[in-house]
Amino acid sequence: MKGKKGELKLRRAKRSDAPSIAELSGELGYPATTEDIRTRLAELKPARQHAVFLAEADELVIGWIHVSLVPLLEVPRRAEINGLIVADGQRGHGAGAKLLEAAERWARAKECKGMSVRSNVIRDRAHVFYERHGYQHFKTQKAFRKAL
Repeated sequence: MKGKKGELKLRRAKRSDAPSIAELSGELGYPATTEDIRTRLAELKPARQHAVFLAEADELVIGWIHVSLVPLLEVPRRAEINGLIVADGQRGHGAGAKLLEAAERWARAKECKGMSVRSNVIRDRAHVFYERHGYQHFKTQKAFRKAL
């Protein structure tokens, strides 16, 4: 189904979208090869606990969002936005909001009671975006990582 010229379309990601997702991942600050993304898409198991939505304009992928279920002991079931990117030059035109809406619809259908997202402290524009869409800053923390 083709849209009108410039019309924004959302759809679920496929492994064949790996080149576009990889390019945008680099723009987000997480460089990845096409093969890296193909492998990672295949590893999102079980599939019912993850969703990756793409935003397209003029048949070009201009953004993506990855959302997953986060079943935790300490809080009711929620979903977490693991990544959201809209291509530089395409921001501010509604693609991010549409991707966020798709993720929230998916989470509601999975009976989630809330959504969460983590955003680097240097991403001021992203913070404003999330707040504009009803997200509240509730905690600042340090993130730790260890290579295995």
